[in-house]
Amino acid sequence: MAEQWIKPYGDTQDDGRVQLSFTLPVALDEVSKEGARRLALAMGLDEPAVVHAEDMGQGFSFYVLYGQSKHRIDLSTIQVAKPEFEVLDKDGVNALIAERMGRKMVVVGACIETDAHTVGIDAIMNMKGYNGHKGLESYHEVRAINMGAQVDSEELVARAIEEQADVILVSQVVTQKNIHLDNLTRLSDILEAEGLRERIILVVGGPRISHELAKELGYDAGFGPKSYAEDVASFAINEWIKRKAA
Repeated sequence: MAEQWIKPYGDTQDDGRVQLSFTLPVALDEVSKEGARRLALAMGLDEPAVVHAEDMGQGFSFYVLYGQSKHRIDLSTIQVAKPEFEVLDKDGVNALIAERMGRKMVVVGACIETDAHTVGIDAIMNMKGYNGHKGLESYHEVRAINMGAQVDSEELVARAIEEQADVILVSQVVTQKNIHLDNLTRLSDILEAEGLRERIILVVGGPRISHELAKELGYDAGFGPKSYAEDVASFAINEWIKRKAA
């Protein structure tokens, strides 16, 4: 593959202009603004400037800076892990499930442990879906069971056993202090302990989820932002077919 060197783009090609934002644990004043600028310098940005600063109260302040990055990268050297499957539309997914499974695919989904955010799991599971993409509840060949948020991993596994689930779909939105890694590892470990890992297709989605991370944590696939029900459903039926052929 030919080399493909790129730099950030702002006003002109290869000018390296970037925008950076962060919070500092100090009150806003001229000293903190200069501290923010010098932090950007230490990060390697040339000519950084604080273009916005805001007092957040209780000894915290927020900053937006512009600067210029000297770094560039060759895209031709990058390989990104991603699940290999054909994304079908809703009708295509329903037809393939009906043809190959001869019954409804059972998907149990939840946002696990202390995570109370349902936006991710609802976008994939609920009838209305998200951004014009209908959720799995609207697929007539899928039985979608959305358990909601703050679901204990043991409770999720027990429900999957009860429903004879083909797929467990997990959403993790809260990622502070990498709590999502602990939660996801715990669920995978429980499935292994129950002897269910090879039988159930395990999928995770969230804002800081990649396919590579999901595989490292013992999952079959990971879906990040801009993923929809048809992505998850297409992967699930293709993975089910692959396992039956093995």
